[in-house]
Amino acid sequence: MSPLPLRTLAPAKINLGLFVGPRRAPDGRHELATVVQAISLADELTLEYAEVAAGADEVVCSGLALDGPETLAASALRAFRDAAGWDAPALRLRIVKRIPIAAGLGGGSADAAGALRLARAASGLGSDELLQDLAVGLGADVAALLTPGRWLATGAGELLHELPPPSHPFGVLVLAAGAGLSTATVYEQADRLADGRTQPQLRRIAGDLRTALELGAAMPAAHELLHNDLQSAALALSPEIEPALQQALASGADAAFVSGSGPTVVGLFVRANGPGRAQRAVAGLGARQPAPLWAESVQAPFARVHASDM
Repeated sequence: MSPLPLRTLAPAKINLGLFVGPRRAPDGRHELATVVQAISLADELTLEYAEVAAGADEVVCSGLALDGPETLAASALRAFRDAAGWDAPALRLRIVKRIPIAAGLGGGSADAAGALRLARAASGLGSDELLQDLAVGLGADVAALLTPGRWLATGAGELLHELPPPSHPFGVLVLAAGAGLSTATVYEQADRLADGRTQPQLRRIAGDLRTALELGAAMPAAHELLHNDLQSAALALSPEIEPALQQALASGADAAFVSGSGPTVVGLFVRANGPGRAQRAVAGLGARQPAPLWAESVQAPFARVHASDM
């Protein structure tokens, strides 16, 4: 149990390959095989006591109106209270938003995972198994971002196998689009465009991804393992993705693809001084809007919970 306020970083994710299979019964979620890699582009979360101790928990997010449906981070905090029996006074979760919204970078999932980490540290309650169960219930990417790093995800994303970190950090060029894409809409478009992969195909691909990265390679040597089955659907819905793919490659990226359900394009810089090369690529695209960003691969210590100096 740690006194409030507490702080954590909630890193975004990119998918190193994303292969989509059929919907499964009874939850209707798609089977998939992917590698989820956390990157240093991150939201900042602080958990503190609310001004009115007898009120309800609240989430305050800079640059984001929260008048609509409950955020995933708020759902995570409520789910933890219910499951762990935590009866602390009303809390405020402050989120400084840096991950683009509806961008295929897992920003909402990252915030939910961060809220779970903060709640466990503040309360002293809950096991690793409880947090994992809660994360799976909130969404597949939440589970993979609970302990940020590199995970092979199968099932509907909830079956996780930890992979060794890359032998050295690699750079990531992040080219966001002006408007976001709904994940559900992209999956629906993908269903219309293709039949999806079979379960035996997904098992084979998962094995290939695991073999390709088990010794700490920055990315699979076979570029076909970086394929994103949702990229064609995202391109059909957002044609401005294509110029961004070309920009990333022209900037020197070793590979470029749509991140998750898009519309964000990422370029990987895996050769010597990858983070520095990604940073220079951003400088070379200075006039682009939305502004390009750079990041690097990170592991669990990047997101440790610690006392806030507020």
